[in-house]
Amino acid sequence: MPDGTADTVLLRRTYETGAADLWDALTSPGRLGRWFLPVSGELAPGGHYRLEGNAAGEILECVAPERLRLSWLFGPDPGLSEVTVRLTPAGPARTVLELDHVAVASPEFRERYGPGAAGVGWDMALHALARHVAGATLGRAEATAWEASAEGRAFLTHAGEAWGAAYAAAGADPRTVESTTAATVAFYTGAPAQ
Repeated sequence: MPDGTADTVLLRRTYETGAADLWDALTSPGRLGRWFLPVSGELAPGGHYRLEGNAAGEILECVAPERLRLSWLFGPDPGLSEVTVRLTPAGPARTVLELDHVAVASPEFRERYGPGAAGVGWDMALHALARHVAGATLGRAEATAWEASAEGRAFLTHAGEAWGAAYAAAGADPRTVESTTAATVAFYTGAPAQ
């Protein structure tokens, strides 16, 4: 990428709902705020969005109900980052979602957390989306409580370990995989890194 070497995480999930409903859950401000975060801005191609307390950016492409591509600016020095979501019908009431997050991360950040830093965050979001389309939306307070519960911590630990396994499968050094997995799990669960 123009700003340097990019890292990519790719998540693929199947949802028990049609593509039009899943698209609406991803792009309707009212629904997005029920499972992810409140969103504001000019929500059209070329417009800018802001997710409350999180990322902001530009809507680069919007092809309903198939593809959404956004710049994703997060943190004090965000660098270049893009998120692409693709929806593919897998039956009348089933849809495959692919989320591809490409980012230029600092070498220090990459060495500390590996792909799990972004991957676990997206795992949490896509888990909340699954609950939403199934009718079990949690409010922000309930979602925070769930993350701190034994079930939530087990989910976050499993997700961090799965990203570590993916990193190993991609050819990362075993010691790097071990340290980045421990740091990612510790970050998301609040447990001390080992």
